[in-house]
Amino acid sequence: MSDEDGLELTEENARVPRLGEIGLENFPPYLMNRIMGRYNAALRDEMGKLGLTTPKMRTLAVLSVLDGLLIRDLAIYAVVETSTLSRALDALERDGLVQRVTDREDSRAVRIHLTSKGRETHDMLWPHLATAYQQMFRGISEADQRAFVATLQAILKNVRKHPI
Repeated sequence: MSDEDGLELTEENARVPRLGEIGLENFPPYLMNRIMGRYNAALRDEMGKLGLTTPKMRTLAVLSVLDGLLIRDLAIYAVVETSTLSRALDALERDGLVQRVTDREDSRAVRIHLTSKGRETHDMLWPHLATAYQQMFRGISEADQRAFVATLQAILKNVRKHPI
């Protein structure tokens, strides 16, 4: 038997504790949302100075590592809805930070590339991203950080809908 999301209901998970029983401070999705909310808030002023929003910043960050992605893949990596990404790309292109290039193999597909100005903008933001990242892990051993990242990777593998 399955629920409406297609999750298999078994005797083992039929009686899952309610959120009130678990408590917000023990519920990982809540904790992850709080952490990312604080991370984004810590960067908001610096992003604003560069004319960036969170979707624009994520786009530049992903392209700084994986330049030339197809729009659909960029949306997945940047964790941005396609419609939001489309608006962000329009603004980033208008500001000269990214360039749309028709795919060589499929003329219907478009790849997104960072321009030199886009790379410079990301490079200006990077120290602030790195500081926020370091603050998150202050007082946490390297071994615990590696274990945490491995756990996050396993969770992502369990929940992802795309091969990337």
